[in-house]
Amino acid sequence: MSINQSDYETALADYTDKERILALLSQYREYLAMVPSMRRPSDSLITIPLPLAKVRHVNGTSSMGSRSYVPSGMNSMAVDEMVSIPCDIAVLMCDPEWKIKMGVEILVFIHRPQEDFSDLLLRWRNAQTALAHEYEWIMPQTNDHMFSDRAEKIHPIFVVFPHTNARILKGLKASGLPYILYNTVEAIAHNPELKSLSSSIDN
Repeated sequence: MSINQSDYETALADYTDKERILALLSQYREYLAMVPSMRRPSDSLITIPLPLAKVRHVNGTSSMGSRSYVPSGMNSMAVDEMVSIPCDIAVLMCDPEWKIKMGVEILVFIHRPQEDFSDLLLRWRNAQTALAHEYEWIMPQTNDHMFSDRAEKIHPIFVVFPHTNARILKGLKASGLPYILYNTVEAIAHNPELKSLSSSIDN
C-alpha cells in the first residue's frame, strides 16, 4: 500500500505542534535529552514547517553547486540566497529563560507519497549540503526577534507509516538513521481536528 497525501498532510500538521513534536522526540531518548527544559517545552522548542533559510555563499557559489549572480567587481563578496530546506519540519532548541536559540537543531523528514528510499535519503543529503554554509532560519513571526544563525550540530529523524515499504525501513536502519512509526489513529485521538483535515484531503 502506498502513502496517501492525507497521511503526509496529517503528520505534517500534527508535528507542527510543539507538544506533538515533544511526543515524537520522546520516542528517541537521545533527542529528548536535547530539549533544554522538560518543564517548559513550549518555551524550549520552535517548530518551522517546510522551512526556509537565508544561506550565505562566498564567491557566488549556490548551495546546489551552481553559480549565483554576483555584480561585476564583487566576486569575493558573500551572497545571501533564500533556500527551501528539503525537510518537513525544522525543530530549533532555545533557552526558555534567555529566549535565545541554542546550538542543536533537529530536521524531521516525513515519508512523502511516491517517495522511495533514495528520494528520502537524498532530501537529508541536500539539507546537509545547504546547511553546510553559514545560514539563518526565516523564523516564525512570533520568534522573528530571535538570533537564528548556524547550528553547531544538526540531527535528522525520519517519520514513516505502517504501510511504508519495507526496503525504506531497511535502508534507514542500515544507514544508522533514526526513524519512528507514525500512528494516525493515535494522533487524531490527541487532536480530533486532524480527523477533519484527513477526511477533507481524501475527498
